[in-house]
Amino acid sequence: QVQLVESGGGSVQAGGSLRLSCAASGRAFSNYAMAWFRQAPGKEREFVAAITWSGGSTYYAESVKGRFTISRDNAKNTLYLQMSSLRPEDTAVYYCAAVHRSRAIVDVTTGWNYWGQGTQVTVFS
Repeated sequence: QVQLVESGGGSVQAGGSLRLSCAASGRAFSNYAMAWFRQAPGKEREFVAAITWSGGSTYYAESVKGRFTISRDNAKNTLYLQMSSLRPEDTAVYYCAAVHRSRAIVDVTTGWNYWGQGTQVTVFS
């Protein structure tokens, strides 16, 4: 079992930046690939970014490529999402997710076993 707790959300003006964190506890953090998803009101939860257990490979949704950076610190059991050039359409609840490193990384929610409770990001123009 892996417990995930997100933090760092808030309200920011368009064009601004935020850094989200996801603290993991339970099983060895380095055994898991990690991802960020987001869900806007009235919409499905969508993939944002993912990172392999070692941090050696990263994947991004087209909508955030070049603006968001996913990273991890296995020594601190923490996942990050650095968000820059934020837009109002980035407004959503952001969730971190984990899956064992033996599983393939996929951009759908059904491919991830563990979820945090989410943190709200609001971008105003």
